[in-house]
Amino acid sequence: MLRTLLLLGLLLLGCHAADSQPSVAPSDPEATAETRALFHNLYRLAPRAILYGHQDDLAYGVSWWAEPGRSDVKAVTGSYPAVYGWDVGDLEHGAERNLDGVRFDDMRRWIIEGFQRGGVITISWHMDNPVSGGNAWDTTRAVYAILPGGPQHALFRSWLDRFADFVRTLRGVPPGRTDTVAIPIIFRPYHEWTGSWFWWGRGHCTPDEFIQLWRFTVDYLRREKGLHNLLLAYSSDRFHSPEDYLERYPGDDYVDLLGFDDYHSHKSEETLPFLIRELHDVVRMARARGKLAALTETGYEAIPDSTWWTGKLLRALDHDDTTRQIIYVLTWRNAYNRPGHYFAPYPGHPSAEDFRRFKAHPLIYFEDELPDLYRLENGR
Repeated sequence: MLRTLLLLGLLLLGCHAADSQPSVAPSDPEATAETRALFHNLYRLAPRAILYGHQDDLAYGVSWWAEPGRSDVKAVTGSYPAVYGWDVGDLEHGAERNLDGVRFDDMRRWIIEGFQRGGVITISWHMDNPVSGGNAWDTTRAVYAILPGGPQHALFRSWLDRFADFVRTLRGVPPGRTDTVAIPIIFRPYHEWTGSWFWWGRGHCTPDEFIQLWRFTVDYLRREKGLHNLLLAYSSDRFHSPEDYLERYPGDDYVDLLGFDDYHSHKSEETLPFLIRELHDVVRMARARGKLAALTETGYEAIPDSTWWTGKLLRALDHDDTTRQIIYVLTWRNAYNRPGHYFAPYPGHPSAEDFRRFKAHPLIYFEDELPDLYRLENGR
């Protein structure tokens, strides 16, 4: 409680500090008040807090499926995560369920629940290949075909229409309020582009094609569909230098958060310096542009190291003042139907005690410690 009160005071003081940083603002000049507040409050929290997130946290976990109020993270720590990750793969086809079997009607309800408790929502999209009809991992060349003038451009627009229709239904009441608002979403399309396992990856389109795709997506959702509750996350996989990372950067007017995914560099003492260097690079690039920075996806499958949370992940995040400016870290899902495919502990797991130590660290925030992220006292 004391830490939350102190943070609330710091956030209010930050409102005045922002006057000297007019360039620190969402990329969408028409962003909703709550979306602006989320951006500014997250920006001001760094480097005092790193929010912990978990993919599909409310939908299922190890050995359970769609039980009201249940969460493996909450069962171990007593709190839900601060950040909720969701994926809308298969929404493009008008499907009832996403690629992992989650009903979109349930996803909507869980997004609203998390938001109304004060949590942060992020959405990725494992979009099927629009040329071959295969899944996101079908690497048939496709980006060229969905750009304006391409043979599948009309189909792609219809997919964006479905996404916009879904996002419009994401409305809830912020904590301490009575009015219903559009829920701010950290939208993370075309992720892990430095790899070549997705059809939008580096080996399957040119930098110019990727940039065109990103800009068209954002312009269409803002200008044609009127969505102004999106913060855009540009998210690579592992990268080797700032130049490598920025190869396909679409521009400051199209990005709010610089992030990266890394499932490998936190596993051993030998590789940890690579992760720390990535954290340094992405924070410096983000701060130079007035953007947020995040470790947008990570995790150690089955968590075979019982002290991994504090012994590896926290050591990287808490390495120095620069690494502490990452605003959130999100671990992947706890699959209910794939033994060993989980990235957060469940009750009785060997790393559960270390996960509780991870939560107790002053730098790490779960949902029960969040200040009000959706309001700025002076409206700015």
